[in-house]
Amino acid sequence: MMQRFEGTQSYIATDDLKVAVNAAVTLRRPLLVKGEPGTGKTVLAQEIATALDAPLIEWHVKSTTKAQQGLYEYDAVARLRDGQLGDERVHDIRNYIRRGKLWEAFTSERLPVLLIDEIDKADIEFPNDLLQELDRMSFDVYETGERVTARERPVVVITSNNEKELPDAFLRRCFFHYIRFPDRETMSAIIAVHFPGIQQRLVKEALDVFYDLRDVPGLKKKPSTSELLDWLKLLLNEDMPLEVLQDRDPTKAIPPLHGALLKNEADIMLFERLAFMARRKGT
Repeated sequence: MMQRFEGTQSYIATDDLKVAVNAAVTLRRPLLVKGEPGTGKTVLAQEIATALDAPLIEWHVKSTTKAQQGLYEYDAVARLRDGQLGDERVHDIRNYIRRGKLWEAFTSERLPVLLIDEIDKADIEFPNDLLQELDRMSFDVYETGERVTARERPVVVITSNNEKELPDAFLRRCFFHYIRFPDRETMSAIIAVHFPGIQQRLVKEALDVFYDLRDVPGLKKKPSTSELLDWLKLLLNEDMPLEVLQDRDPTKAIPPLHGALLKNEADIMLFERLAFMARRKGT
């Protein structure tokens, strides 16, 4: 019986996330994880691998990534060059087949966790092109005539930032989970993992600032968990007095060390306008 996922010491998993992971592992269907950036989607695959004591195989998708690259690539250019140079390797075409991440996962000695990260970055046909291989757990290498079949169906974690709609046929084959942004209680637990023994008054005041910031209408990029942790690290490093957070002046809307939380000029200008309006109201 495979070990159940209950989170790890370094990863706080909510109950609904634990249920989703264990359901996907039991069904051995790909776990499709969505959520806004910074909610720990990519890290989840690493933590599942740690919890299951399984090797992690990571396939980070880019806009130029093709599904075929996950299976294998045939380097015809290298073979032509070796042929011109009279290299003996040229007589065995297998020397020019480069194994992809799916091939690696299918032939792993131990049951692996395969991460297909940010699948929505690729062309819209990318998920469809993977359907057959993920269903059958096998594919053909046409250049050599061999069939690569999975020893055992790997645990597959697929992440998406919702940049594109994924095809219905692909969604039907996945177990879906949306990681909601952590509430204050969950966020406090995450902070405790990263900063053991941190002063609770500082956590309370920092969370007040952080969630107020996220609630500002018109913000282009809401700060995420990872940015909150960066900000707290800076506050601790700079030994920022607690009063700076407690006695927030509405005419100075931007929090201290805001560069860790606000990541574009439009959002900074928005806060400057809010501060200007607050000053006008105060006069």
